[in-house]
Amino acid sequence: MEEPQIVEAVQMKKNVATLLHRIPCLLGEGPLWHATRKSIFWTDIEARAIHELTIPEGHYRHYEIGHRVGMIAEGVNAGLILGMQGGFGRYDPDTDKLDWLADLEKDKPNNRANDGGCDAKGRFWIGTMDMDFKKGAGSLYRIGEDLLAERLLDQVTISNGLAWSKDNGKAYYIDSPTRTVQSFLFDVEKGMLSPGSIAVRIPEYLGTPDGMCMDEEGMLWIAHWGGFGVYRWNPIDGELLELVMVPVPNVSSCAFGGEGFDKLFITTARQGLTENELKMYPDSGSLYCVKLDIKGKAIYKCSL
Repeated sequence: MEEPQIVEAVQMKKNVATLLHRIPCLLGEGPLWHATRKSIFWTDIEARAIHELTIPEGHYRHYEIGHRVGMIAEGVNAGLILGMQGGFGRYDPDTDKLDWLADLEKDKPNNRANDGGCDAKGRFWIGTMDMDFKKGAGSLYRIGEDLLAERLLDQVTISNGLAWSKDNGKAYYIDSPTRTVQSFLFDVEKGMLSPGSIAVRIPEYLGTPDGMCMDEEGMLWIAHWGGFGVYRWNPIDGELLELVMVPVPNVSSCAFGGEGFDKLFITTARQGLTENELKMYPDSGSLYCVKLDIKGKAIYKCSL
């Protein structure tokens, strides 16, 4: 896939993301805006590390976790909640202390945590996948304060973006190889999903849907792996509305943040690129950012 084909095909409003922090992440993922610390966190899954950049000062910190971290959430009692290969835990970046809370899929050593989110009740949702992309080997779990993981979806291949509608009546979910965003009816009190429908279908020439977030109008911003950008989709009618172009192909995830909550932070990856492609796109794996005219929907903190 070539960038000009994508840009030509998307005939609507376009913005361009700029390089915010140059770093060669093999698999940059899971951006999280931490309002208290005024910083953006993200993970390099294969490096078993997470990163933090304060905004706007630009102070950078690197944390060695020792586990593949697929997702980062903000805890209600400060600190971070990490979804990791084999389990999940509470991490304090100031003391470098990791408290392992519970195991998850320890019986599947080739599976790891990938993406997820926190719902309005502070429950932790985390998806899993096989590291060799074995079809149907992953699941989506919901974890409450009792730390018990309940499997809500199985037969998942690459569990990815998860977001809830403004009224919490729907949950939107991506299993990447399906090239769709699924819409589920969501019972916020019970934390249960009910069968829904396909909200968005993404054509192959635009890349593969990966991580996503939601704006204040209820629209989905989806990172397209191989698609050179983050695309804004309407989950009501499936229409493509807007594009943020990113100057590298493998765009992995995105999150709103900043003082006005109008900055979109974008993670990228070097994984899957050939030697020639890395020469063409040497800043693959870096963190990008764009200021938008619209604000993001605030995400919930995790109660674990």
